[in-house]
Amino acid sequence: MNKQVSENRRPPIAVLLAVIVAVQALLMLWFAWPAQKTEPRDLPVVVAGPQQAADALAAKLGAVREGAFEVTTVADAAAADAALTDREAYGAFIVGPNGVEVHVASAASPAVSTALTQLAASLGDKPRVVDVVPTSADDPRGAGFGASFLPLILTSIGAGAVVALLARRRAVRVAAIVGYGLSAGALAAGLMHWTGVLAGSYLGGATAIALLTSAIAATVAGLHALLGRAGIALGAVLVFLVGNPLSGLAAAPELLPQPWGEIGQFLPVGAGATLIRSAAYFDWAGGARSVIVLASYVLLGLALVATAGTWRRRPTTTEAEPELVPA
Repeated sequence: MNKQVSENRRPPIAVLLAVIVAVQALLMLWFAWPAQKTEPRDLPVVVAGPQQAADALAAKLGAVREGAFEVTTVADAAAADAALTDREAYGAFIVGPNGVEVHVASAASPAVSTALTQLAASLGDKPRVVDVVPTSADDPRGAGFGASFLPLILTSIGAGAVVALLARRRAVRVAAIVGYGLSAGALAAGLMHWTGVLAGSYLGGATAIALLTSAIAATVAGLHALLGRAGIALGAVLVFLVGNPLSGLAAAPELLPQPWGEIGQFLPVGAGATLIRSAAYFDWAGGARSVIVLASYVLLGLALVATAGTWRRRPTTTEAEPELVPA
C-alpha cells in the first residue's frame, strides 16, 4: 500500500523528460548566444603616425561600425607597442611612408589579432603585420589554450566537492584547498608548456592557474559550508554554466554582448583566463583586477569553510551541559 502511494507521488516520466528538454534548450541558447554575437564592442586600439593621416585612419575605424572600436591616437610606433605590452590595447595601426602597418599582440587574443589584420586589409591596405607579443608558436589560434580550461574547471569543481564532503576538520579543508590549488597550478602549467599550449613565464602561468583553481574549489566548498549540498550545485552553476560562456576565453571580453562580457570578468573563469594571459605573456600587465577577483573568491570561500557551522544551530546551555540536580 505504502509503495503504491509513493509511486503515485512521483511525477510522470513524460513531465521529467519535458523539463530536461526545456533545460537543454535553455543551456544551448545560453552557450551559443554569446559566441554567435561575437563582434568588437569598444575594442581598444591605437593609431600612430603623422597627425593628418592618423586622424583619417581613426575616422575610418570609427566608421566601420558605431561603437566597435575605442580609438586612441599616440605619437609613434614605440608608444603604440607600449600600449600593447601594457595590455591597454589589442592592436595598433601605424601609418608610415610605405602604408599601414598593423601591430598586434596575439598572446592577448589570437582571434582579435586575426580580425584586426583582416580589417586593415578590408580598408584597402595591404598591411605588414608585426606580432609584438606572440602567443605560443605551437598553438597560434589559441585552440589548445581554450580547450585546456574545461578540465581545469570541472576538476576544480570536483575538488571543492570532495573537500566539502570528505574533510571533517575545518583546518584540513582549508589546507586541502590551498594544497590543491598550488599542486594544480604547478602541474597544469608544466603540462601546458610541455604541449606548447602555453608559452612565456612558467612561474607566472603556474601562479595564475593556482589562483584560478583555488578560487573555484574554495567557492564550491564555501557554498557547501553555507548552504549544505545545494551549495555544491550552486557553485557548479555559477562557475561553469554561468561563468564559462561569459568568460571571453575563446576571443576577448570586449567581443561579447555587454554588459555580459564585463560581468564575466568578475567570475572565476573569465578572471582566470585574463590573468593567465597577463601573467604568462605580459609580465602581469593588465592583470590587477583579475588578481583581486580571484583572491576574493579564494579568501571568501576559505573563510566560509573555516567558520562552517558556527552560524547554524548553536547548542543551548541546557543542551550543551545538562543541569545537575542534587540528590
